Amino acid sequence: MGNEGKKVKVHYTGTLDDGTTFDSSRDRGEPLEFTCMAGQMIKGFDAAVRDMAVGDKVTVHLEPSEAYGEHREELVQEFPVSRVPREMRGVTVGDKLMLRSSQGQPVPVRVARVTPKELYLDMNHEMAGKALNFEIELLEVEG
Repeated sequence: MGNEGKKVKVHYTGTLDDGTTFDSSRDRGEPLEFTCMAGQMIKGFDAAVRDMAVGDKVTVHLEPSEAYGEHREELVQEFPVSRVPREMRGVTVGDKLMLRSSQGQPVPVRVARVTPKELYLDMNHEMAGKALNFEIELLEVEG
């Protein structure tokens, strides 16, 4: 309950199980600021920071359910190439694109598969289905 609802600042480094760094506030030279347990962060990250004291450093391993969730096949959508805008027709597997929802919100997608007739776009978060590791240092707590 300690930091719940409070604005916190942390430095963190996120790695995959193979040791690959996928994100780091330290590399950017700017701490991450958020309100703890307000749904701004993935569940496991929030939970790790909730009971930390300023100066504490922790390492946590998060399963997909505590991070970005499992990869969901229903979020891989098939689009007929004939309906794909001309500027998207040269894409290859792994390319990242930005689409717009029906409400006009940006939706990041990754090209999962390309056939002569269809383009398959994966709307899962790029970290969905992956276990994540974080080294977190709590720098500051307000209020």
